[in-house]
Amino acid sequence: MRITIVVPTYNEAENLPKLVSVLFGLPLELKIMVIDDNSPDGTGQIADELNVANPERLSVIHRAGKLGLSSAYLQAFRILFDSPVDVIGHMDADFSHDPAALVGMVKALETCDLVLGSRYIKGGSTDVNWPVWRKALSGWGNFYARTILGMPLHDVTGGFRLWRRETLQAMPLEDVKSSGYVFMVEMAYLAWCLQFKITEVPIYFAERRSGKSKMSFRIQAEAAVRVWQVLWGYRAVRRKGLAARSSLEP
Repeated sequence: MRITIVVPTYNEAENLPKLVSVLFGLPLELKIMVIDDNSPDGTGQIADELNVANPERLSVIHRAGKLGLSSAYLQAFRILFDSPVDVIGHMDADFSHDPAALVGMVKALETCDLVLGSRYIKGGSTDVNWPVWRKALSGWGNFYARTILGMPLHDVTGGFRLWRRETLQAMPLEDVKSSGYVFMVEMAYLAWCLQFKITEVPIYFAERRSGKSKMSFRIQAEAAVRVWQVLWGYRAVRRKGLAARSSLEP
């Protein structure tokens, strides 16, 4: 499989070179697309240097400013649709997602359309040093979203995923409006409504190695409200998908 991993960056100067080195060391036919939002710490320049050193395996997209996670992914997806790629993945640049997990995720994708790196299935977990309140907040966010949307998935907010190219191309990306991590919820929900086969693979979600978290109260508040908008906005797609599932049941 020809794989491209999309890595959005904003102030990840310490982490990016290390991540690229680890990813290129995996036993996979893998390329990287870095999409940088004009990081003031020089991440974009470091990405350019990595591109010069690995011109066939690493590309860089520079954006004018901090335009948000969802627009970064959507822009990257559309660019990759015009390239020879079989699998499009995405992950954080801060090592909260263990690159080594990609090997098992690629294997799982052989029998499904979308693989989610999951903290909340057997074998998955969050950082052992997280305080109880943070573990509870993360778990509650997932429970809240998947319960409202009625999805039989356990980790719908995580950003460690692999998509088959044709799966992403079949998604109505022009209808996706969420920003922040609720973008992950919307994409998972839309894929489920469209009856794509989704598999969850257990991962360990670690605390970032360097830099500062991008999470904020505004992002969390948007997610709480946006989940209901997603439910309402895709109600026709959901009804069609549920009807199709019922017709396939014995």
